[in-house]
Amino acid sequence: MAGNRTFAIVKPMAVRNNNIGNILSIINQVGFRIRAMRMVRMSKEEAGRFYEAHRGKPFYENLTDFMSSTPTVAMIIEKENAVEDFRQLIGATDPDKAEDGTIRKLFGISLTANAIHGSDCDENAEREAKFFFSPDQIFEY
Repeated sequence: MAGNRTFAIVKPMAVRNNNIGNILSIINQVGFRIRAMRMVRMSKEEAGRFYEAHRGKPFYENLTDFMSSTPTVAMIIEKENAVEDFRQLIGATDPDKAEDGTIRKLFGISLTANAIHGSDCDENAEREAKFFFSPDQIFEY
């Protein structure tokens, strides 16, 4: 996956606010191709495993509660320089600090309910993608 693929999750608030299609449209418009996608509702335990790196931090419990509160949309997307380009597209974690036109600025509600997750490096993209997808669920076309 390194370099050309990354992992993303449309978070619960964006799903609840019916913004899945709007977010996917933006992702496609800037040249990303979706290689795998599924709607999933994580259990509290699954959210805890996914965000294991944050265990013990003050926001961990709220994060895992939020991420298991309603369905999310997990996806693997592809484009040259995927991780860096996607991080620019989604913007700063806090929507109030995100640049105009970024996904988090357009659809985020707060620091926690920031509309979308994007992997921060190639290694995490690979690990996070494997959490949700097996190799036979990733498509080339």
